[in-house]
Amino acid sequence: MTSTEIATRPMTREAWLELAVLKLHPLFAEIDVDLPNVRVSVGWPSRGGTAVKKKVIGQCWKGMVSADGKQQLFISPVLGDDVVQLLGVLVHELIHAVDDCESGHKGAFAKMARALGLAGKLTATTVEEGSELHTALTEVAGRLGEYPHSAINFAELEKQRPKQTTRMIKLVAPDCDYTVRTTQKWIDEGLPMCPHGEEMDIA
Repeated sequence: MTSTEIATRPMTREAWLELAVLKLHPLFAEIDVDLPNVRVSVGWPSRGGTAVKKKVIGQCWKGMVSADGKQQLFISPVLGDDVVQLLGVLVHELIHAVDDCESGHKGAFAKMARALGLAGKLTATTVEEGSELHTALTEVAGRLGEYPHSAINFAELEKQRPKQTTRMIKLVAPDCDYTVRTTQKWIDEGLPMCPHGEEMDIA
């Protein structure tokens, strides 16, 4: 879909994200990467989307699971207060789409992420304030206009829930699906690593 076609539609969250993808094409072209034709929307990830301490805030599905063969990207509805960081998440998921999720957070993904300027752990990248990427995404955000969304805040809901005591909590590795169960006490000490060295998430 072209930017003109998108512009004739009401500016929904999905239309805004579709337009954002188009405006991010030049950023990828600077590192000689062509973006595939993807679908993008707001939606909950398959797991870990409502955890307060550690959230999955974006997800890319391989093209093989879609009827039309296109990768489908989802941006969590907890995002929206910081549009530049939201665009950083979109960049992260677009990198996954480039190689159809084949490299996980290593190899080709890692190379593209660093070339584009994403910072932090490769499983949870960020956009550093003052960086060239931050400047570029700020300009993109300005051209896109207001993101038509109101972020969901689970912290308030969590305050009303009783504290977990001895219930065993399931943890899952983000890339290999390795699972373990432990108590909240040990989670508070820090999330463990899977045998492949990836930090695990609360399922």
